Amino acid sequence: MTNSITEFSLIDRFFKRQTANQAITQGIGDDCALLKIPQGFELAITTDTMAEKVHFFADCDPFDLGYKLLAVNLSDLASMGAKPLAVTLALTLPNINENWLQAFADGFFALAERYSVDLIGGDTTSGPLTLTVTALGLVPTGQALRRSTAKSGDIICVTGHLGDAGLGLKINQGYDCKQPDAALKRFNQPDPQVEAGQALIGIANACIDISDGLVGDLGHILQKSQVGASLNWDALPLSTEVLTYIEDTGDWVMPLTAGDDYELCFTVSPDKVQNLAIPHTKIGVIESLLGLRLNKSGNIQPLEVKSFEHFS
Repeated sequence: MTNSITEFSLIDRFFKRQTANQAITQGIGDDCALLKIPQGFELAITTDTMAEKVHFFADCDPFDLGYKLLAVNLSDLASMGAKPLAVTLALTLPNINENWLQAFADGFFALAERYSVDLIGGDTTSGPLTLTVTALGLVPTGQALRRSTAKSGDIICVTGHLGDAGLGLKINQGYDCKQPDAALKRFNQPDPQVEAGQALIGIANACIDISDGLVGDLGHILQKSQVGASLNWDALPLSTEVLTYIEDTGDWVMPLTAGDDYELCFTVSPDKVQNLAIPHTKIGVIESLLGLRLNKSGNIQPLEVKSFEHFS
């Protein structure tokens, strides 16, 4: 550990890379970055902050942390059908630990290079460990996926499995899972559904990423679209490990409410379901009757639409 490294040498050493996109006309090295937006596209912009002891454990592997920090932002772009282009990164660090920074940067760029995402700027400062990314993506003009356009009769679908990341958190908190690797990987290194989001353009009516749990995030679609929904418990895509957890604990609510899955939940008109070219599971239907209901093996019960709130 050393504090001899300066802010600018820190940026040059750990975070400066050759740009991969021609749309970036000025990257790191000036007061502002410059981007040229191609004709026929809109710029999608999202920001997420992760703070120690709020979003991640103090002993979190820095490689995983760098990977996940970028993943959660790319997931927001995916939910609107945007192709990732570039990001900025703001680091608040309690001290300068070069080994930690190298591992963090390795994780960050492992995902960035996968999607040809350029780091074009940011900031560093001293303080409690807090990490912020602003991500920029391109989406065809007028075709961005939104939360506010679900329609009564739409089929509700999800990508991937539900609750695996939540199980990963339970394992970190002491739950004894016989095969923990897959759940821990989903929790520590989620895969943003970038390709799936782009494939849904022109097919899905509404879309959101599952960052705060299925019930809470689907609830955002219902509120913005002024509709209701029914979910079918028996149709939920649950891994063997999550089913075992439910059998062990009786906690069947977990896969409905646990966050960090970063899958996509989307709605699609019945006549367009056959056009879906991505793996998905049909889990329910949008209805005109407001509220959210769950059909659990023939027993229909209301679900409270609630997601994680930092200041609740």
